[in-house]
Amino acid sequence: MKKLIFHLFMSILLIVSVSACGSSSDLENKNKAVKEDKKKEDEASNEAKPEKLIIWEEEGKAEALKPVIEAFEKEYGIKVEHEELEMATGMYERLRRDGPIGNGKAPDVVTFSHEKVGQIVKEGLIQEVKVKDEVLNAFIEPSIRGEMYQDKVFGLPKSVTTSVFIYNKKLMAKAPETMNDLYKMAKELRKRNMHGYYGKWNDFHDSYGVMAGMGGYIFKDKNGKLDPSDIGLNNKGSVKGAAYIQKWYRAGLIPKGDKAGIEKLFLQGKLASIMSDGNSFTERKDTGIAPMPELPNGQPMKTFMEIKGWHVTAFTKHPYWSTKLVEYLTNDDNAMKRFDLTGEFPPNKSIKHSAAIKENERAQALSIQLQYAEPVPNIPEMNKVWGPMNSAMDEMTTQKAKPKRALDKAVKKIKKER
Repeated sequence: MKKLIFHLFMSILLIVSVSACGSSSDLENKNKAVKEDKKKEDEASNEAKPEKLIIWEEEGKAEALKPVIEAFEKEYGIKVEHEELEMATGMYERLRRDGPIGNGKAPDVVTFSHEKVGQIVKEGLIQEVKVKDEVLNAFIEPSIRGEMYQDKVFGLPKSVTTSVFIYNKKLMAKAPETMNDLYKMAKELRKRNMHGYYGKWNDFHDSYGVMAGMGGYIFKDKNGKLDPSDIGLNNKGSVKGAAYIQKWYRAGLIPKGDKAGIEKLFLQGKLASIMSDGNSFTERKDTGIAPMPELPNGQPMKTFMEIKGWHVTAFTKHPYWSTKLVEYLTNDDNAMKRFDLTGEFPPNKSIKHSAAIKENERAQALSIQLQYAEPVPNIPEMNKVWGPMNSAMDEMTTQKAKPKRALDKAVKKIKKER
């Protein structure tokens, strides 16, 4: 008995010793890694602190930027000058012009839609943003994916949006859970000379959510990289989604008209619901906002996600401090400040726990729908997709072309123009 207790004691002692060695080894490795990271950061921070940094902001959004850069100036002792520019083309053209000249007018930090990332990287206008994993992990994964090109991160996201379901509470007591339910409502409303739903499904941007939810895709995602040679816009899922869209048009359930005409129908109470970006009619008390209803196959609609980000230009002489500014602009606290001042939805994971988000119907709808949304591909090859696919959707919804034939034609043209 004594021998048994002795051997048992020695076994426990051996296990504890081995575990301790393992823990000691793990701790040593962890400390080593921390020291290496600190060393790299110290080396990077040896970059001379500039007197000022220049940032270009989206037109009409400077009010949200001012308090944040003032706090940055106070904390780091670096002056930050800002200028507002039209983001889509104006900022892009000026960066191409002023950047290479190096006349002191080129910005250190700019903002762009993620859709331009691939193109402006290829043109050498922005550079890789080198930040710690803990910084990247603060954002929802698709928003970072949208800022990546060729496995590198080229910006940090400042806001995200996607399409949501906007409805008239006088015509719908609550948002329908499924598109099948909505289809039945729409048929009933037509009997009263009203429409139940409008989605701009003759346009690829809005129709993709249905096609993707049914199993379609634009470019195959292979280990985080998009393969432009593998196009899924005419696969079975895409064809099925397009056929479902065509069903609505053939039944006469989608009203015709331009954006102004459709909004007028909604405001007059002749249209019960709209697929929109969530910024429409948000001040009306009789308007409800919800995530998009479930598709007939039981899957969510995979709407497009649009991301705006902050980027460090290739022309800055202060990449370390420019990156510090980008990190500062997008941290959790400042992301919420931007939301409070602009209504732009932050991509930070922490916002789910914010009372400001929980108590905001639009924010809640966006938060849910963004879980299913996909970033618009940011590779240059995407530019060749819009034209053929818009034509295909128009042919199917207005000219009654067969979905398979129209999509095959579009994909053939995309591959030819690539």
